[in-house]
Amino acid sequence: MAGTSQTAPGDRGRGSRDDVPGPATEAFLAHRNLLFTVAYEMLGSAADAEDVLQETWLRWAGVDLGAVRDRRAYLVRITTRQALARLRALGRRKESYVGPWLPEPLLTAPDVAEDVELADSVSMAMLLVLETLNPTERAVFVLREVFDVGYDEIAEAVGKTPAAVRQIAHRARAHVASRRPRGVVSASETKDALDAFRRAAETGEMQGLLDILAPDVVFLGDGGGVKQAVLRPVVGAGKVARLLAAGLGRLAGTASLLPAQVNGYPALVLRRGGELDTVVAVRIDDGLITGLYAVRNPDKLSHMERETTLRR
Repeated sequence: MAGTSQTAPGDRGRGSRDDVPGPATEAFLAHRNLLFTVAYEMLGSAADAEDVLQETWLRWAGVDLGAVRDRRAYLVRITTRQALARLRALGRRKESYVGPWLPEPLLTAPDVAEDVELADSVSMAMLLVLETLNPTERAVFVLREVFDVGYDEIAEAVGKTPAAVRQIAHRARAHVASRRPRGVVSASETKDALDAFRRAAETGEMQGLLDILAPDVVFLGDGGGVKQAVLRPVVGAGKVARLLAAGLGRLAGTASLLPAQVNGYPALVLRRGGELDTVVAVRIDDGLITGLYAVRNPDKLSHMERETTLRR
């Protein structure tokens, strides 16, 4: 299931002619964007979400459709189980990751921003909050709070009783509420903050950026050991401003900063020689930038070359 392929592999012989998709393929493609969104919110990785969809298809292709009452729910259940298994493996992989691990940015279609709750749930800031949950808590939170899946259905997906799922959901909701951005941030607030960042980069005048940096702002850079990036979080407006001034000064005249819609919110894309180099996203609380996230790992930038459609 690579990219946005319009055919699902392995569906031949299930009542379809050469170019006519069978019922399994039709159902899978009808819900593909939803399934990708579920997997991506659980994993924070588009590449891993694509792998989960491949695994989901392989299992779905062997299902007796006549015994399936709700195809959407069944597909979400398979996807959740596959994503949970991969999330546990991903946790082990992150332990040996070089430097901070950031979610994989997505160039999102404009309609994602129009769904405020969806945009908030896939924002870089929220995905980082979800990283603080354990795998089961994350699955339960995503299914319940983002996709409004019933407790009984979630219980089947995660292998728990409905009563246990309710407790997990309550615990995860409180955990996220204490760590998420304070209130939903508007696209215009994000754009204003990024405009100040861009002006500072283009003029070398950092005061405008300092004016919107929170005193305890945190800068995270993800180079994955492939590209140069800070290996530890940089904390504090003064330290972050000096880091940015040094980095942006070296790029003067050799790079361009362009606006883009990333994970449902305005962001900046840095290109050098026409090649995508860095994606910069922000977290905003009470009108100030509290988080700056720079993704440079080239393995995480493949979904920035084309729009990704997300669905609830």
